[in-house]
Amino acid sequence: QVQLVESGGGLVQPGGSLRLSCAASGIIFSINDMGWYRQAPGKERELVAAVTSGGTTNYADSVKGRFTISRDNAKNTVYLQMNSLKPEDTAVYYCKSSSSSGTGWRTKFYDYWGQGTQVTVSS
Repeated sequence: QVQLVESGGGLVQPGGSLRLSCAASGIIFSINDMGWYRQAPGKERELVAAVTSGGTTNYADSVKGRFTISRDNAKNTVYLQMNSLKPEDTAVYYCKSSSSSGTGWRTKFYDYWGQGTQVTVSS
């Protein structure tokens, strides 16, 4: 059974920091690309940051220079360090794992989501 469990969310003042964690089980963590997404009320879920199995990272323009994604394959955990938080960062943050097997039309994709953790940035 695959489980992705996020933690570390909470209420923080503008300019503050939080570190989110996502602990994975039931998957071969090291071969999975991992991502953090967020969804604010009334908005679509959007990609915040991602790290491939090989360690390549990418970020949404809105968080570049403020957020850092990292992974620890020994702990089956991906992190999101969030600095200089703004009220517009308020959202539920979700962790996602992605992998695939096979090639061409036989390719199967395996995507799993965590339950989300609330981040609220407010004074």
